[in-house]
Amino acid sequence: MIESQRHYYHLVDPSPWPISGSLGALATTVGGVMYMHPFQGGATLLSLGFIFILYTMFVWWRDVLRESTLEGHHTKVVQLGPRYGSIPFIVSEVMFLFALFWASSHSSLAPTVEIGGIWPPKGIWVLDPREIPFLNTPIPPSSGAAVTWAHHAILAGKEKRAVYALVATVSLALVSTAFQGMEYYQAPSTISDSIYGSTFSLATGFHGFHVIIGTLFSIICGIRQYLGHLTKEHHVGFEAAAWYWHFVDVVRLFLFVSIYWWGGI
Repeated sequence: MIESQRHYYHLVDPSPWPISGSLGALATTVGGVMYMHPFQGGATLLSLGFIFILYTMFVWWRDVLRESTLEGHHTKVVQLGPRYGSIPFIVSEVMFLFALFWASSHSSLAPTVEIGGIWPPKGIWVLDPREIPFLNTPIPPSSGAAVTWAHHAILAGKEKRAVYALVATVSLALVSTAFQGMEYYQAPSTISDSIYGSTFSLATGFHGFHVIIGTLFSIICGIRQYLGHLTKEHHVGFEAAAWYWHFVDVVRLFLFVSIYWWGGI
């Protein structure tokens, strides 16, 4: 840390990335609306805005890693901010997926006459929950056990063991994503097949999207661990990834019970 600094807080330097990220989000939104309606140049603006967002994310996180790892600005007090900030983020994700579970439960517990008064709706074929869904359900919790193994290895100062654990985490996550793709390939219904198809596709699709995000999160943590960025005193990024991954694990269990099993019987 800079020797002249006499406090434990990080006063960040002026950065262009917040405004560039805002401009990228604006271009993505306007381009998306133009593309859907369809205005000329909408697809181009949407693509440019999305690329600009990705570039902003890369350079902004690059600066954060430099400030925390090389410059030592992220003291124990500074680390409390991202650690506490990740908690309401995960809570917001819980509320989002809870809304999807609520929609499915509302439709299945009191099916209306428009869908035949039964659940699944009349004429809708569903996946057998005892096949691929049941096989895929233990994989995310097993991956969560691997990420916990990595956490304990980091706390114990065993760098190579932490890398091996993160490789196991990512490998199991990729297997789970592959099984999810097989489910969609074999699914007899689509998102447009009544309320069942809508709730099933949204709930499982957004969970799969969260699995992909968590996988990328774990890959980045594995690379940083291999490069020696993570230590037992400084691994807030890994903690956020581990919390996020455990959230994905638990959602998979609720997903199997409420969507696959309850919705498929």
